[in-house]
Amino acid sequence: MPREPVKLPNRVETLSILAADGRVDTDLEPALDPADLRRLYRTMLTCRRFDERALTLQRQGRLGTYGPSKGQEAASLGVAYALEKDDWLVHRKYCPKGAGSVFTFGVKGGFEAGNVPPDGVRDLPVSVPIASQCQYGMGLAWGCKLRGAGRVCATFCGDGGTSEGDFHEALNFAGVFNLPLVMVVQNNHWAISVPRSRQTASQTIAQKAIAYGMDGLQVDGNDILAMIVATREAVEKARTGGGPTLIEAVTYRLSMHTTADDPKKYRKDDEVKEWEPRDPLLRFRAYLQKKGLLDEPGEREIDAEIAAEIEQAVRQYEQYRQDPAEFVQYMYAELTPELQAQQAELRAYLERKHAPAPAPVS
Repeated sequence: MPREPVKLPNRVETLSILAADGRVDTDLEPALDPADLRRLYRTMLTCRRFDERALTLQRQGRLGTYGPSKGQEAASLGVAYALEKDDWLVHRKYCPKGAGSVFTFGVKGGFEAGNVPPDGVRDLPVSVPIASQCQYGMGLAWGCKLRGAGRVCATFCGDGGTSEGDFHEALNFAGVFNLPLVMVVQNNHWAISVPRSRQTASQTIAQKAIAYGMDGLQVDGNDILAMIVATREAVEKARTGGGPTLIEAVTYRLSMHTTADDPKKYRKDDEVKEWEPRDPLLRFRAYLQKKGLLDEPGEREIDAEIAAEIEQAVRQYEQYRQDPAEFVQYMYAELTPELQAQQAELRAYLERKHAPAPAPVS
């Protein structure tokens, strides 16, 4: 037998459309409605302003541990935009918009109701255990295929998650059974304090797709146009029976991993400053300005509207009164008899505990 390279049917490509200064590759630029472009910018700015407000609340003791998404907004929003209403989305970091801010504050404030998505929204709650959401997304994609309704599931994990077995098991199953799964790895270069260089020796994360019999695409994750184009292609392929795709969104975590973390202990300020000009929000703003879709008065108006929405969400969050027995309420669509009994027992205990003391006998 001769010795020669193995011919592999799958490919790995890179994609970038929008430069850091707002210049665009017109051959690759997607044709998006101007109203959608403004809405995308508004949502991205909402994510950034929410981050800022949540950090303030956490430092004031009014919110639990919070994980900022600063610098990674495009890597999430571009994927969500490319999905249809009945597709599934499994989050890594949730980017709130509008009323979603109330739910996100609730999650971080310890309210179980915050994990309940609005009616008609096929989003799963944020999954904290590393890479566990990969298995959930794979299972949803399998369900989509079995039902044959042309639905797709997009799932996120981080570069650190690619070192977990859940990631590889999900991709292997998706490849073997040709599932409609779009796996998006947000490569933000740091898994808490562990750099990307300690996660894998691969030149790219996207190339891991080849091992599982699917295509891989390394995308500029700070370029929302590139994220939309890449996800649209992957979603259309999945929807029409072409199977799964692995997208590596190359981005950077401009803030801390969570408020329980001090990034100054393990990374240099020079590295952060190198990435700051590539900020997805600044890049998209420059793009809209060049297209005549955004000016300073318009931006101030948007900012004021977002500030008012977030303050309303804070008020609703802080006025919420949680039923302590509700932590079992959302485990299943319908409570099992065992959970109903446990919930009743807990409520009875709480009523006895808070009942007024009997009057002394005279």
